Amino acid sequence: MGRGRVQLKRIENKISRQVTFSKRRTGLLKKAHEISVLCDAHVALIVFSSRGKLFEYSTHSSSEPSIRMLAEIEITGYIYENEISIHPRIS
Repeated sequence: MGRGRVQLKRIENKISRQVTFSKRRTGLLKKAHEISVLCDAHVALIVFSSRGKLFEYSTHSSSEPSIRMLAEIEITGYIYENEISIHPRIS
């Protein structure tokens, strides 16, 4: 018998939410790796935790500086529950 559908709503329990984030982040990184291998695609993935911690993945080491630079762009907005407002500085 298969698993049931997961109801998509915010997990109220802080510990359960963190455990779910960690497990799903690992799964997302695995899927990013799989698509890069199976389809010979260039993949870059940036994930921020609810505390603003950065998790990144890149299929090519030459992409890592670009990902770091994107991640280090000055964030002038705030990190909300499900969205990040990023506004690059225009000189």
